[in-house]
Amino acid sequence: MCRLARGAYRDGVRTVLVVALVAAASACGDPPVPATAPDSRVVAFEGARVITGDGSPAIQPATLVVEGGRFTTVGPSGQVAVPPAAARVDVGGKTIVPALIDAHAHIGYMRDLTSGPQNYTRENIVDHLQRYAYFGAAAVQAMGSDFTDLPYQLRDESGAGRIPDAARFLTAGRGLAPPDEVRPDNMRHAAYTITTEQEARAAVAELAGHGVKIVKTWVDDRGGAVRKLTPALYGAMIDEAHRRGLRVMVHATSLDDAKALLRAGVDGFGHAFQEVDDELLGLIKDRPKVFFLLALGGPRRNVSAPWLNPVHPLVLETVSPAQIARLQQRLARQSPDEAARARAAWERMAAGIARIAAAGALIGVGTDGGGQTGDQFVGWTVHTEVENMVAAGMSPAQVLTAATRNGAAILGLDDLGTIAAGKSADFIVLDANPLDDITNTRRIAQVYLRGTAVDRARLASQWTGTTTTR
Repeated sequence: MCRLARGAYRDGVRTVLVVALVAAASACGDPPVPATAPDSRVVAFEGARVITGDGSPAIQPATLVVEGGRFTTVGPSGQVAVPPAAARVDVGGKTIVPALIDAHAHIGYMRDLTSGPQNYTRENIVDHLQRYAYFGAAAVQAMGSDFTDLPYQLRDESGAGRIPDAARFLTAGRGLAPPDEVRPDNMRHAAYTITTEQEARAAVAELAGHGVKIVKTWVDDRGGAVRKLTPALYGAMIDEAHRRGLRVMVHATSLDDAKALLRAGVDGFGHAFQEVDDELLGLIKDRPKVFFLLALGGPRRNVSAPWLNPVHPLVLETVSPAQIARLQQRLARQSPDEAARARAAWERMAAGIARIAAAGALIGVGTDGGGQTGDQFVGWTVHTEVENMVAAGMSPAQVLTAATRNGAAILGLDDLGTIAAGKSADFIVLDANPLDDITNTRRIAQVYLRGTAVDRARLASQWTGTTTTR
């Protein structure tokens, strides 16, 4: 088998890996692989810098061998024996990282300028999953805003790889909320309404029957507008979930609530806090498996969104001009006083994040995106979130681990999160090193899911109506 030229890789023989192999086989005189055949060929990616996602130093240059959609060998190029029959892809000068994971989202609600349950359709959710794939995400977890049997069907289909060019969809099903949180037009419209411990336990039992791994709840008075769940109610919920082998993630913003929830045994938080004190840090240190999905998009965007002026090319390829303009106009209307308050809030939050990270909490990436929180650009927010985490004081290496290995651990995805033998071959080929600048996660040359290249050019053309070379 002859070696694939780097020019061929760059020039677009990459729509799906099977197509690349057809071209390689034809050029070398081998019988072509049928385009509809499962990807069972052996492929070696050679010469790139590989950041494995487990926090260890990058391997440079490295060789990755992929067969049947999984990594079979990963190591320094001089130490990896490439099978003689393997197709060889030259990725010299590139950086390869594991595909990213968004462990907290609310996809299915936004559709261009509209937002609400009316958009929650199979077509729209699949579109969102394909946007995540376009941006290099292997999986996304919807946290408590799903309803009907549709999310469970899509979870099973995407998990089996039956939705082309799409990230895996995971769901917490319906969240558990107090009555005041539930309104017909919001993301909690279908939540279980919890007023008794019996209702809390029954809701958790029903979710367990659907095979969820995480239960989502809200403990927030929304500035005094909501009578929030009492400790007795969320305590029953946590107890029932743990009895059934499930974990509980909570939306909470109050420092006192966070402490009470930790004492009650909650497993994770979906947001960062404006306040962090020594008592909270002590509770976190006592619970080393407690996770935080920071969701910094809103707080940080009100302070800095350099990708919006000028608009980043990837946003132009995936977001309508009207939606881009609406966000630009909304941010431009911010008064000096509002801007000052936003900056002070961000600085308090960033200081707290640094302390939580130093306490050893398990931090993953969660965007809170795709729902009804103003102009969240689906998929793109994974890249702004990692930028925000670095702005909050985490190192690029810490953030990449949070966005890959930690996210997989939080969601129980044993075959994702790192580049290692036996793992699913879900990875991003980048034109630059994100350890030098975390925004280099956006310099995407190609995305592979289960060893097959995502057809990013096709996806971009269906969103913009124009052809791109990406």
